Amino acid sequence: MFTALTESDRYILAFFNGSDSLFMDNLSVVLTSGLTWIPLYLSLLYVVIKNNETMRQIMLVVGCALLCIVLSDGVADFVVKPLVARLRPTYDPLVKYSIDIVNGIRGNQYSFFSAHASNTFCIAMFFSLLIRNRKFIIAMVLWSLINCWTRLYLGVHYPSDILVGLLWGAIVGLLVYSFYFKVYRRISSDFNYISTKYTSTGYSHEDIDIVLLVMVLTLLYVIVRTLTLF
Repeated sequence: MFTALTESDRYILAFFNGSDSLFMDNLSVVLTSGLTWIPLYLSLLYVVIKNNETMRQIMLVVGCALLCIVLSDGVADFVVKPLVARLRPTYDPLVKYSIDIVNGIRGNQYSFFSAHASNTFCIAMFFSLLIRNRKFIIAMVLWSLINCWTRLYLGVHYPSDILVGLLWGAIVGLLVYSFYFKVYRRISSDFNYISTKYTSTGYSHEDIDIVLLVMVLTLLYVIVRTLTLF
């Protein structure tokens, strides 16, 4: 069974990895960069500041978001990867010669599990539970999946690395939100809002639209930036 799973991993990776398109190569490089998504992070911070009444509430959300990353990235990079020591496809002697290396990107030595998948999905999970807006949830999940796609396209992760990363990210996001909810109830009196202008957790639909606009503008920037790399 393990052999069959390993073969499936390699087969699926071969399907997603690389292409003959320079545009797609450059696109994956720009999308996978954390710097590309700084405007998204800033827009999320704006929404948190705008829709919370006290500094304690704001710092609770910011602290929980940081806790998501600490748990997600810390477990992936400092616990699981050294223990499992699974070589990235770009270093694995069984497949590295068949991997399409994009712009010389190989990543560090170990791949299991994907911190990109875990980090983006725990943030998507936490903020989705926090804000409770359907369009926002869809956008955040797609954002995480786009980042996951880049890791397969670049050949730096196997599909199972991505799937486990998504699972751990979901667990972290859910656990941290549970912690947030308990603390928030202690420092705030009201939690549920009934209004067409706000979500059930008190976040303005207009402010949420700003985040969505930032995501669209970021994708437009990505396309322009990709074209300039030719």
